[in-house]
Amino acid sequence: MKKVPKGKPTTILYVDDEPDIQAIAKLALESLGPFTVTLCSSGKEAIEMLKSHEYDCIMLDVMMPSMTGPETLLAMRAGCNELPPVIFITAKIQKEERKYYESLGCAEIIGKPFDPLLLHKSVERVLLRPK
Repeated sequence: MKKVPKGKPTTILYVDDEPDIQAIAKLALESLGPFTVTLCSSGKEAIEMLKSHEYDCIMLDVMMPSMTGPETLLAMRAGCNELPPVIFITAKIQKEERKYYESLGCAEIIGKPFDPLLLHKSVERVLLRPK
């Protein structure tokens, strides 16, 4: 598999309401991949971050209070002309749920609990896909 191009690190906006999961994901992605990770704890916070920053990839937890990952994605699309690839992170990964997430146009669905040692490979795979 090709590596993500060297140079400027790839920027990821990681959105999850669980601080422990945020810390594990950030450590795994920044240690094992060429990534710089910005953390957000809610969909509302993520939408605000998109107003002033550009990211190469957005990773969204599906189950969050106030605004779910799918609701966040729809709100992001309403406020932006173009979004980078979006990856859903979720424990809810049954066939019908997967179909729904795919219908929203997500680039990947990663099940929780995820393997921290393989997380960066999933992101690299998404970023290397032809657009």
